Amino acid sequence: MWATNLKVVAIVLGTLALYTLIANKIPQVESEVPQTLTLGANVTPEQLVAAGEKVFNGIGGCTTCHGLGTRAPNLLTDEKGTGAIGVRCGKREAGKTCKQYLYESLDQPTAYIVAGYQPIMPVMTKQLSPQQVWAVIAFLESQGGTVDVSASDIPATSPTSPTSAGGAGGAGGAAFAGGSTDPKAIIQAAGCLACHKLDGQGQVIAPDLTHVGSRRSAESIRRKILDPASSTAKGYERLAGIMPKAFGTMMNAAQLEALVQYLAAHK
Repeated sequence: MWATNLKVVAIVLGTLALYTLIANKIPQVESEVPQTLTLGANVTPEQLVAAGEKVFNGIGGCTTCHGLGTRAPNLLTDEKGTGAIGVRCGKREAGKTCKQYLYESLDQPTAYIVAGYQPIMPVMTKQLSPQQVWAVIAFLESQGGTVDVSASDIPATSPTSPTSAGGAGGAGGAAFAGGSTDPKAIIQAAGCLACHKLDGQGQVIAPDLTHVGSRRSAESIRRKILDPASSTAKGYERLAGIMPKAFGTMMNAAQLEALVQYLAAHK
């Protein structure tokens, strides 16, 4: 009898140890403590510009491409003699003001492609909250132009739903992908198909993910999502650094693991 009991105890302890090991392998993704953005009726252009600068240089990941002027137009300096973005934004599309053009660029980035560049920009309105989007627009307008973004442009939010200037949040500060752990919903919210192809949908700018599980392990996929600079697929060296770095702070651990396992199953 004692031998049987000993075996049962050993099995239980072994099972617990196994699940503890698995749990510790799954990264616990935590978002940075957000800085509250006060965007009330009396918001000033200076407040909007300051908030937008933080998003541009931080969670938005904009400088990855737009700070270089090689993958995408440089938004902080003169671009080929056309002036800073605040100067040239109102001249891009006939009939569109600077504010309208900048919003379109963030919401429908393929609607107008600047000559000499590829359509590689993700849909930023799916990755940033409306407050963050309009703050970025104000910041870009301030680069040589006139800031005309006002509180009337920014959708009202509930007092119980804090808005973040430095954290993630998606529409109106809500949880990323509405908190869903459905991989397809996460992929849609992250805008992955703006660059990647998967199951016949999306673009072929970045590596095709249809059979990603046959060339990358779950651990490799997880690492790539959390740290895009950890590796670069052969043949895509020129796009190194273009993948947003914020997904690790946007998704919670359950969403991350659901996405990892979904992609890893694509053999």
